[in-house]
Amino acid sequence: MAESRSARPRRSTRDWIVDSLAFVVAVFTGFLLYEEGRKDPISPDLLAFDFYFGMALCLSLWFRRRWPVQLALVGAAVGTFSDAAGGAGLLLILTVAIHRPLRVSLGVFVANAVSLAIYIEVRDKPDHPAALVIAAGSMYLALVIWGLYIRSRRQLLQTLRDRAERAEIVAKLQAEQAQLRAREEIAREMHDVLGHRLSLLSVHAGALAYRPDASAEEVAGAAEIIRASAHQALQDLREVIGVLRAPVGELPQPTFADLPVLVEGSREAGLPVELVLDAPGALPDHVGRTAYRVVQEGLTNALKHAPGEPVQISVTGAPGNGLEVEVRNPAPNRRRGDGKGLLGLTERATLVDGRIEHGRTPEGEFRLFAWLPWPA
Repeated sequence: MAESRSARPRRSTRDWIVDSLAFVVAVFTGFLLYEEGRKDPISPDLLAFDFYFGMALCLSLWFRRRWPVQLALVGAAVGTFSDAAGGAGLLLILTVAIHRPLRVSLGVFVANAVSLAIYIEVRDKPDHPAALVIAAGSMYLALVIWGLYIRSRRQLLQTLRDRAERAEIVAKLQAEQAQLRAREEIAREMHDVLGHRLSLLSVHAGALAYRPDASAEEVAGAAEIIRASAHQALQDLREVIGVLRAPVGELPQPTFADLPVLVEGSREAGLPVELVLDAPGALPDHVGRTAYRVVQEGLTNALKHAPGEPVQISVTGAPGNGLEVEVRNPAPNRRRGDGKGLLGLTERATLVDGRIEHGRTPEGEFRLFAWLPWPA
């Protein structure tokens, strides 16, 4: 029993506010309908039952989230003779439509329709019964439709949340796998580098062993080479161990502040790059990393498909307006590539609620554009 109580979701602040308003509206509506129903030619006992059962049904609204269908059926039974239960009964119909499937909502609708027919006979309302049935039936139907709309909207929002969470988990796993592959590549490269340096150490040490008659200058020169090689090998070994021991997710990540360094590296590689950077303010880390990746992908494509051609980069934005990143370069007649980089870039931008556009312009340039959100 204790486990079932702890597993039951607790009522949030929003739930308290909504339930309080529902109770107040039901009581107020019940009083108005009760005063109007006192004009009916019924006995005082039935009139007393009308009031007390109606107020009891209003109190049951505090438990409507736990037993929506049961209370709605009780409301239909009480509604056969009670005017004071009118407001609470309508709210119970709406609750069932929000929290239960369509077939259950239709069953509750039918039960209330039967309750309405009995109510007309019990309360002795011969005047215009057809108009009363049409008005009440239309109200019941409208509440069911409204509740089903709220239910479908909530389900859609929950589906979108679940999809976003799954996409985030998949992206995290892919990033971890990419980091693991990068570590393996670094380890293989460092194995070759260390093997080369250790081979140099072995050669020079062997030369000293087989040249006992070497002069002091030659011995000093060989010792210096051995010392320098050993020192460099030790530095390389420390670097690769640091990379391999770093927890996944803690490897160095580029930031928005590294953008000028990235551009300068492309210039040193022979690519004429013009950078316009106008983004004052503190940019969120995840948005800054995405902007860095956009520029990096644009420079990579320019080096691959249009080497030596000028590249224009524009990074502008402000808090509240978003960040715009644009990379332009002359495009060759035929661009070859699998497009995986741009596809991954699009997914990365989508994860931060941004968008990516790319393609050939009428001027014959290739344009890579990204808009990324920048909260105020």
